[in-house]
Amino acid sequence: MISILGGTFDPIHHGHLRIALDAAEVLGLSEIRLIPLGEAVHRAPPIASPQQRLEMLRLATAGHPLYRIDDREIRRGGPSYTIDTLRLLRADLPGETLCLLLGSDAYEGFMQWRDPEGILALANLAILFRPGEDRPQDEQLTALTMPRLYPAEILATQPAGAIAEIPVTQLDIASSDIRQRIASGRDPSWLLPAPVIDYIRAEELYR
Repeated sequence: MISILGGTFDPIHHGHLRIALDAAEVLGLSEIRLIPLGEAVHRAPPIASPQQRLEMLRLATAGHPLYRIDDREIRRGGPSYTIDTLRLLRADLPGETLCLLLGSDAYEGFMQWRDPEGILALANLAILFRPGEDRPQDEQLTALTMPRLYPAEILATQPAGAIAEIPVTQLDIASSDIRQRIASGRDPSWLLPAPVIDYIRAEELYR
């Protein structure tokens, strides 16, 4: 089973990397595919260029066998919708089970995504909950997702449409906070991989 973690990754940090690895260990994933956002739909556009974000991803994951960088949203151009990306992945990987990793905040807004039922027809979902987080109190979301809830160890046996809740490490790190620290001259060490910090300094990003 291949997992998919999308985001702006502006910049990539240890919070992104750790929760994806937590999910891989619980679910027995064969690959963690990181897909940087192409053109933002529901959020402000990234500050770093697509090429800079891709390079930061490469630096952050170098040498780790599970992580793979997938630049299809950037190459495709236009607004990035998860349903379109999953359709392309399904065409490229017809024999693989896909698992979309969603943080609890993304899961809370899932019903506002383009074609949530279509997403579930193409992939399983792993909802990444940090300690102490509660499920969203959204009746429409609950009606769609709760009947599909499976134990984590069963997810790999389902071709699509199954959901598991995965506990992940509590790392309160945000890309926006990292950008603010850099802009104010503070040191972002230990929040993101050292090679990424070196690259940010060399490119004078977020200053």
